Amino acid sequence: MNYTKRVHLLCKQIPKGKVSTYGSLAKKLKSGPRAVGQALNKNIDPKVPCHRVVMSDGSIGGFREGVQSKIKKLAAEGVHVSKGKVLASVIIPG
Repeated sequence: MNYTKRVHLLCKQIPKGKVSTYGSLAKKLKSGPRAVGQALNKNIDPKVPCHRVVMSDGSIGGFREGVQSKIKKLAAEGVHVSKGKVLASVIIPG
Protein backbone atom coordinates (compact mmCIF):
# COMPACT_ATOMS: atom_id res chain seq x y z
CA MET A 1 0.00 0.00 0.00
CA ASN A 2 1.41 3.39 -0.93
CA TYR A 3 1.91 6.26 1.49
CA THR A 4 -1.06 8.32 0.31
CA LYS A 5 -3.44 5.39 0.80
CA ARG A 6 -2.05 4.81 4.31
CA VAL A 7 -2.66 8.48 5.18
CA HIS A 8 -6.20 8.28 3.82
CA LEU A 9 -6.93 5.12 5.82
CA LEU A 10 -5.77 6.80 9.03
CA CYS A 11 -7.83 9.86 8.22
CA LYS A 12 -10.95 7.73 7.81
CA GLN A 13 -10.52 6.62 11.44
CA ILE A 14 -11.01 10.15 12.80
CA PRO A 15 -14.55 10.24 14.20
CA LYS A 16 -17.09 12.85 13.21
CA GLY A 17 -16.93 15.80 15.61
CA LYS A 18 -13.23 15.27 16.34
CA VAL A 19 -10.00 16.26 14.62
CA SER A 20 -6.45 14.98 14.56
CA THR A 21 -3.25 16.78 13.63
CA TYR A 22 -0.88 16.45 10.72
CA GLY A 23 1.83 15.69 13.29
CA SER A 24 -0.14 12.91 14.99
CA LEU A 25 -0.79 11.18 11.70
CA ALA A 26 2.84 11.67 10.69
CA LYS A 27 4.04 10.12 13.93
CA LYS A 28 1.94 7.00 13.29
CA LEU A 29 3.35 6.77 9.76
CA LYS A 30 6.93 7.60 10.81
CA SER A 31 7.04 10.56 8.44
CA GLY A 32 6.68 14.32 8.56
CA PRO A 33 3.60 16.52 8.89
CA ARG A 34 4.21 18.14 5.51
CA ALA A 35 4.18 14.73 3.83
CA VAL A 36 0.79 14.05 5.45
CA GLY A 37 -0.49 17.40 4.16
CA GLN A 38 0.73 16.62 0.65
CA ALA A 39 -1.00 13.24 0.71
CA LEU A 40 -4.25 14.80 1.93
CA ASN A 41 -4.02 17.49 -0.75
CA LYS A 42 -4.24 14.68 -3.34
CA ASN A 43 -7.52 13.43 -1.87
CA ILE A 44 -10.46 13.38 -4.27
CA ASP A 45 -12.47 10.73 -2.42
CA PRO A 46 -15.34 12.29 -0.44
CA LYS A 47 -15.18 9.31 1.95
CA VAL A 48 -11.80 10.55 3.23
CA PRO A 49 -12.57 13.29 5.79
CA CYS A 50 -9.35 15.24 5.31
CA HIS A 51 -11.09 18.34 6.71
CA ARG A 52 -10.69 16.66 10.14
CA VAL A 53 -6.90 17.18 10.12
CA VAL A 54 -5.54 20.42 11.60
CA MET A 55 -2.21 21.85 12.70
CA SER A 56 -0.75 20.91 16.09
CA ASP A 57 -1.75 24.23 17.66
CA GLY A 58 -5.36 23.79 16.52
CA SER A 59 -5.00 26.13 13.54
CA ILE A 60 -7.08 25.08 10.56
CA GLY A 61 -4.23 24.64 8.09
CA GLY A 62 -4.77 24.31 4.37
CA PHE A 63 -7.58 22.73 2.41
CA ARG A 64 -7.93 22.08 -1.29
CA GLU A 65 -11.46 23.56 -1.35
CA GLY A 66 -10.41 26.59 0.70
CA VAL A 67 -10.16 27.26 4.42
CA GLN A 68 -13.74 28.57 4.69
CA SER A 69 -15.02 25.31 3.21
CA LYS A 70 -13.00 23.36 5.78
CA ILE A 71 -14.45 25.47 8.59
CA LYS A 72 -18.00 24.91 7.28
CA LYS A 73 -17.46 21.14 7.10
CA LEU A 74 -16.09 21.08 10.64
CA ALA A 75 -18.96 23.25 11.92
CA ALA A 76 -21.48 20.89 10.30
CA GLU A 77 -19.95 18.11 12.43
CA GLY A 78 -20.14 20.16 15.62
CA VAL A 79 -16.49 21.28 15.71
CA HIS A 80 -16.31 24.92 16.84
CA VAL A 81 -13.68 27.11 15.19
CA SER A 82 -12.78 30.41 16.82
CA LYS A 83 -10.17 32.83 15.51
CA GLY A 84 -8.95 30.22 13.03
CA LYS A 85 -8.46 27.44 15.60
CA VAL A 86 -10.41 24.46 16.86
CA LEU A 87 -10.90 23.92 20.57
CA ALA A 88 -8.25 21.64 22.05
CA SER A 89 -10.97 19.40 23.50
CA VAL A 90 -11.86 18.03 20.05
CA ILE A 91 -8.29 17.17 19.07
CA ILE A 92 -7.54 13.47 19.38
CA PRO A 93 -4.20 13.04 21.16
CA GLY A 94 -1.47 11.45 19.07
